[in-house]
Amino acid sequence: MATPSDPSNQEAVVRRKNNGPPFKFLFPLVYAPVLPLIRIGLRHRPVLRDRLFTAVLAGAFAHGFYLVTDLYDIESK
Repeated sequence: MATPSDPSNQEAVVRRKNNGPPFKFLFPLVYAPVLPLIRIGLRHRPVLRDRLFTAVLAGAFAHGFYLVTDLYDIESK
């Protein structure tokens, strides 16, 4: 029988804690449909449309960059 201080037992406890979905990976499901809706909905306001589209797209790229750098940081440890 494994003791409570056994490292393999502690890893199992840590893995069991993460039951919820990884929301940071589900976020693209929100902003991906928003991009075409911005283009369609703000058709008559081209300046606002382009600025909002650029801001959402920049946020999407920043989020992707964060995920990639976070992933590489975890793998390097």
